Amino acid sequence: MNIEPSDHTGMLRRMLAALDPGTPLDDALRVEGRAGLASRYPVSGLACASIGSAALMLAQWAWPGDRCPVEVDRALASWWFGFSIRPLGWERPNVRDAVTGDYAARDGWIRLHANAAHHRHRALAALGLPGDAGRVAVAERVRRESAETLEDAIVDRGGCAAALRAPGAWRDHPQGRAVASEPLVQRQPGSAGAPDGGWLDDPNPERPLAGIRVLDLTRVLAGPAATRFLAAYGAQVLRLDPDDWDEPGMIPEVTVGKRCAFLDLRRPEGLERFRRLLARADVLVHGYRPGALDALGLGAEARQAIRPGLVDVCLDAWGWTGPWRARRGFDSLVQMSAGIAWAGEGAAPDPLPVQALDQSAGYLMAACALRGLALRRETGLGGGWRVSLARMACLLQEAADAAPGTPARDAPVLGPAPGPAYDPAIEPTAWGPAQRLRAPCRVEGARWGWDLPAGPLRSGPPDWW
Repeated sequence: MNIEPSDHTGMLRRMLAALDPGTPLDDALRVEGRAGLASRYPVSGLACASIGSAALMLAQWAWPGDRCPVEVDRALASWWFGFSIRPLGWERPNVRDAVTGDYAARDGWIRLHANAAHHRHRALAALGLPGDAGRVAVAERVRRESAETLEDAIVDRGGCAAALRAPGAWRDHPQGRAVASEPLVQRQPGSAGAPDGGWLDDPNPERPLAGIRVLDLTRVLAGPAATRFLAAYGAQVLRLDPDDWDEPGMIPEVTVGKRCAFLDLRRPEGLERFRRLLARADVLVHGYRPGALDALGLGAEARQAIRPGLVDVCLDAWGWTGPWRARRGFDSLVQMSAGIAWAGEGAAPDPLPVQALDQSAGYLMAACALRGLALRRETGLGGGWRVSLARMACLLQEAADAAPGTPARDAPVLGPAPGPAYDPAIEPTAWGPAQRLRAPCRVEGARWGWDLPAGPLRSGPPDWW
């Protein structure tokens, strides 16, 4: 068995320090395998570190006070950063809208993110194009303008875009400087809550999260990856969506193990129903932009008052300080702005082979939820945990700068996941039969798997079960 620990160790150390400085690093995590994804950045190392951090926090929860062996399979962790599902006899819906993509501007490159209908409409409106404009028309329009000018115009309209910047330009940018000064995980004090059952003191190691209720208010992709991990070990995950949101290409990927329901917090009856659900939740995972929940009367203090002892885990795209803290953002846009996609002056963008910022942030969010539950068991206190895509980008860049050329001068490059990488069990999804990749990590005694197949959004009632 080949072991290749070098490119994940530093990132894992940073994650564990942010989660629990007392977690021993030596021999805490065993990584199997040497192959990695082809990238200028240690993407496979990031996969091992982030999935490993979640697995280590799960082990602490399941086996309090004991050292529990934790292993990560490097190849499987890398493949889980892509798509985990293999349809059998059907195809996943297309993930990207035709307008989404990279465009050459007059002085550089810009990426438009238009997968959501309202984001597409706003981007086209900012470009002065009709709502049915296609990629050719967009390319002709973008070519005549400055990338940063177009970025500002689209963002001002409420759309999603990012000009390609060099890494040095991002380090000098006000938002880049703000993000670099932030901790990897921001922690906020919470309220005291009475224990709710025996699971707080004596979790079942086989299904260590059985009985834990997780309220999911997240969209593609980090938050759903976090709650998918929690559901894999038995948590009850209830995902809530309004009627104007869809993500057809990703729904089969991220709804496995979850109940999905309709609830619109913008309506008084929806807001009241949410309050009742939150009062019985153990963990809330959300990815609303800063201030959005506050505007609904659901700020951090209000959430803790509704559910004393709540473990509150939140994601933001651009960081929690700086001028862009409330800007809409996605993994691919952060890669552009932060310089990860930079391949040289005049060169087309060269992004990561997978949405590694989203995926790593998701597993770190799962680790935050698990550490928060453990602290609540120890102290009776809940608390807030905040993660951002931009800070994950900074972590990855720092790792690449510290070990240029890692992961591997001689390690094999991973191709697509082969058949044996998938669990032979058939998942009867709402779209047809499918298989999932095997578990990327192993925690002694804990069973990985979901009690519910992937299903459509808004397919059930907004109730706990």
